[in-house]
Amino acid sequence: MHPTRIFFEKRGRVIYISHLDLMRAFTRAVRRAALPVWYTEGFNPHPYLAFPLPLPLGQEGLREACDVRLLETVPHNEVCARLNAVLPEGLRALAVHEPWDKPGDIAAAEYRITVQGDIAQAEALLQAGNLTAKKMGKKGHRKVEKEVELMPMIKRCVFDGDVFACTLAAGSTVNLNPTLLLNALGLEAAHITRVRLLKHDDSAWA
Repeated sequence: MHPTRIFFEKRGRVIYISHLDLMRAFTRAVRRAALPVWYTEGFNPHPYLAFPLPLPLGQEGLREACDVRLLETVPHNEVCARLNAVLPEGLRALAVHEPWDKPGDIAAAEYRITVQGDIAQAEALLQAGNLTAKKMGKKGHRKVEKEVELMPMIKRCVFDGDVFACTLAAGSTVNLNPTLLLNALGLEAAHITRVRLLKHDDSAWA
């Protein structure tokens, strides 16, 4: 068994497909590419695919990840070439290697966002040092609206004209969706790009 991590980009119209449809697209691709992937056991076997931190609908990703398990060795450049020959437009394999980091090592995500709205007001809100937003959460089996403090989840942020570059907490325990942050700042996103995932020491997650 050979654990393998595929880094890919998700751009163009394909950013509007759901995560379930993305999994279906990759499932079809690994089959058409004739990759020797490990299949799950049980009544309905399917290729093992794991996406460590799924990208929200409507967001572009420049370096997303998909983990598979190969039953035999295939050169990494060949895996890329086979996948790119069959992946739909907007999805492209960029690099392949053994998983170096665990999904639990993801601590932040770096974004580049084109925004619309009053940027001066947004900068003032950030400088005030106290920024809250309301989001749905769970209390027992019930869904309730909670107020959350956003500033501890903002690692870095800067405006350059209408481009908002920010690094936000991400992962299985703490995760700040940039849309929630923009809403709290009174801004709208014309385009959201997740550039890469980071570890706790700010190095690239790989």
